[in-house]
Amino acid sequence: MKKIIVYGLMFFATMSLSAQKKIEVGKDKPVKSIKEAIQLARSGDTILVHKGIYREGTIVIAKKLVFLGKEYPVLDGQRKYEVVSVKSDSVVVDGFRVINSGHAALQDPCGIKVYNKDHVRIQHNILENNFFGIYIQNGKNCIITHNKIKASATEEQQIGNGIHCWKSEDLQIIANEVTGHRDGIYFEFVYNSIIWRNIAARNIRYGLHFMFSDNDSYITNVFRDNGAGVAVMFTRNVRMINNVFDENWGEAAYGLLLKEISDSYIYGNHFVKNTSGIYMEGTTRIKVEKNVFKANGWGMKIQASCMDNEIRHNNFLGNTFDIGTNGSLVLNKFNGNYWDKYQGYDLDKDSFGDVPYHPLSLFAVLTESNPATMLLFRSFIITLLDKSEKVLPSITPDNFVDNKPLMRALPI
Repeated sequence: MKKIIVYGLMFFATMSLSAQKKIEVGKDKPVKSIKEAIQLARSGDTILVHKGIYREGTIVIAKKLVFLGKEYPVLDGQRKYEVVSVKSDSVVVDGFRVINSGHAALQDPCGIKVYNKDHVRIQHNILENNFFGIYIQNGKNCIITHNKIKASATEEQQIGNGIHCWKSEDLQIIANEVTGHRDGIYFEFVYNSIIWRNIAARNIRYGLHFMFSDNDSYITNVFRDNGAGVAVMFTRNVRMINNVFDENWGEAAYGLLLKEISDSYIYGNHFVKNTSGIYMEGTTRIKVEKNVFKANGWGMKIQASCMDNEIRHNNFLGNTFDIGTNGSLVLNKFNGNYWDKYQGYDLDKDSFGDVPYHPLSLFAVLTESNPATMLLFRSFIITLLDKSEKVLPSITPDNFVDNKPLMRALPI
């Protein structure tokens, strides 16, 4: 009896597969229009679009289809239309060059937009000169992977985000390259999602921007030469691991901006050549561990509104200022970090300095209240005052201290 049931299931599965068909679209094919192919297709079919330029207004996919491009056919929105609108679950969009969506402030036209659907996969596409690149609206279990998304706007008001995700969950954003948009990747009310191995470079505002998005992770991404690297705001339980933040320079630029976030973990990242490696404001219970802060203006800026954060086992190398703050209240812990400016000794040979290190310099305090004093940077009198302050703190908070500074940098 069991064998009969198994053979029956195999028969129906085979019949189902054989019922699926492939519709080819192209100049030399019976079907020359994508919209016509979608009209002919049934749920489960594949539409294979051959090389060419297709100007058909907005292409709406409201059936469960595999939508494949061969040799990157061009879908041109002619700067009037949203180019591809996905309005069915389990759609695949793969291998297209999507260009020239409309531009508007109220309707948010996109290169590819998913409307309230699940298990959509968008992969191996090239998106150029669109207002928003890829937009997931109220999606679940969607995957965006190996896309190249490019725009060339110069002002925030002229352009949307490269990958924009709103009110969604269980998303995977993997191995995409995003340049020239307002934010490279934007999360708002997005939960339980992962951002992995992406490159966000030369975006106008942030490489990655979180708002009200809990329980997410971003791992092994590169955020380079953006207005600021990453901003995480009004969020909790975010894991930030093994990312690179570099060359994010500017008057209000940061490698990583944290504002009103809690219970998060920052591990194994490299902050190199940013105005501030990390800027923390209103943060609580953040663990910062085994990161490298190298050649930044400030390694970290920790505002007086932060509390119960732990900074341990990090390397601080060649920063103008290792730490900065705007107040005298110290409610955070430093423990076992390597500071290349530390000049103490280790008589008991336990690898920790015998003298505590005060990472907040007098000059960092002075420039925080009066930026014009930077003109005196590296002057003899400032160097003398700074060294005196480290021996006998009088202006800097004496409890702003690492009691166990490392004598050697960690192999991070």
